[in-house]
Amino acid sequence: MHQLLFIDWLAVADYAFLVVHTGLILFNVGGWLSPFTRKAHLVCISLTLASWVFLGIWYGWGYCPCTDWHWEILRLRGVEGLPNSYISYLLERILGWQPAAKLVDGATLGLALAAFFLSLWLNIRRPSSE
Repeated sequence: MHQLLFIDWLAVADYAFLVVHTGLILFNVGGWLSPFTRKAHLVCISLTLASWVFLGIWYGWGYCPCTDWHWEILRLRGVEGLPNSYISYLLERILGWQPAAKLVDGATLGLALAAFFLSLWLNIRRPSSE
């Protein structure tokens, strides 16, 4: 009976981070599409970019606290050889694909900047009078 009640909390935390962090990334990429989420998206993508730049001063360019916390959980689960990029990790874990780090980093930065500027433009433009 005791073993039936055992819960691997590190596995639960791993999957929770996988779902929440991936959801956050998807929101950062596409949250500007819906008029209902544009303000929240601008805040979210701005905080993400600020983390990459300003926290990156101390922790390394592109630093993300979510990645750092998830990596700690994975290390506690015995996972080794984690990439520097969470996107690289997702591509490998979900698709089994290991593209070059520079490709992933460049595409990630490009998509994030595009999402930021689209969000900024959509949030500050005046609605057309139709």
